[in-house]
Amino acid sequence: MFSIHEWNAVTDSERDSLLQRPAHDAAVLIEQQAADIIEQVRRDGDAGVRAVTARIDGTELTRLQVAATDLAAALTDCDGGLRSALTVARDNVAAFHAAQPGNAVQVETVPGVVCERREVPIETVGLYVPAGSAPLASSVIMQAVPAQLAGCPRRILCTPPQTNGDADPTILAAAALCGIDEVFAIGGAQAIAAMAYGTETVPRVDKIFGPGNAWVAAAKKLVTQGGATATDLVAGPSEVLVVADGGADPVFVAADLLAQAEHGADSQVLLVSTDTALVDAVVREAQRQLQQLARSGIVRECLENSVAIVVDKLDDAFDIVNRYAPEHLILQITDARRWLDRVRNAGSVFLGRWTPEALGDYCSGTNHVLPTGGNARNSSGLGVADFQKTITVQEATAAGLERLGPTATTLARVERLDGHAQSVDLRLARLRAGAA
Repeated sequence: MFSIHEWNAVTDSERDSLLQRPAHDAAVLIEQQAADIIEQVRRDGDAGVRAVTARIDGTELTRLQVAATDLAAALTDCDGGLRSALTVARDNVAAFHAAQPGNAVQVETVPGVVCERREVPIETVGLYVPAGSAPLASSVIMQAVPAQLAGCPRRILCTPPQTNGDADPTILAAAALCGIDEVFAIGGAQAIAAMAYGTETVPRVDKIFGPGNAWVAAAKKLVTQGGATATDLVAGPSEVLVVADGGADPVFVAADLLAQAEHGADSQVLLVSTDTALVDAVVREAQRQLQQLARSGIVRECLENSVAIVVDKLDDAFDIVNRYAPEHLILQITDARRWLDRVRNAGSVFLGRWTPEALGDYCSGTNHVLPTGGNARNSSGLGVADFQKTITVQEATAAGLERLGPTATTLARVERLDGHAQSVDLRLARLRAGAA
């Protein structure tokens, strides 16, 4: 189930191998297929979307956009318990994201020269929500709420159709609850292409958000490289790293590992522990719990790519954490918060035995769209700022220009940009002439 390794008994190159993400054997083929889909949609618009969907999904789309009446009905008909859960999750995500500090500033750098940084929402954003083997209603909330808080005037959503051509009703209910009124029953790379280039029905967006399968990830990468639009981080297979000491509960540790493994066979779960007996107990417990999971086949396949690492001390465990840079980091150790400052590279951290990763996936308030593949070294999870851009402004008075102008002309002439210097000198000369 897990391959178990002693960290201090392996070489540095072997350590790199232990922390290597599983390679996708068909990556080149997938990218080519995604490129072909993008070209067909770009060329043929709505007809291209319909043709690709029929060919790949076997679904004939009679309409691409979900009717407003269907959106409203999905929320009205939503089971009361589900609607309550969606509402709690939405409100918690809104509370956390609304508290995120803005970057708007105004500073007088020298007397008479004021510089500003203004936050401006992205005008049209496209949200992608997977709904293949399971409808990810939580992903609607994670994207729609910060987009709304950022003030994006137009927010559209694409989600794969069911076999009957309609969007999943749970996705629609979540969209309606979060104020999304433009939903399109389109999935896969064709949805990304439609939002990137626009079709007769689907508007072209300024930035695309959301997770998806390998074809969706490839399409996001390609439309960004092609300059069609911007995208958020390209999310790869999901991953979790659990750090556990001898006092951890093996039942909880095993459950957290299995929960992440059920995302897909290409997901990766890692256990790092200071206690060999704990590792053995987790393996036994995982084997027991595995029998109770509906997606046990997927989980079992995922665990073939997963490792358990035994370290001598927790300091070594956090060296591994920062080296691997996990999407999700669970700390089931004594006084977990005391170790938080040691975490430099992680998408989202879950402290203590009573904080399962599933809380972050659904309803604690943090965002579950997180950097994967080691990108936590340089990237952050989704937030309100991702749906905004900043514009800088400067304004100088005559006195301010007199104070700062000579600095600009000195630097301009060093760079041999006489036109830059002249644009300042002419103004200074006018001021001096007026003063005389």
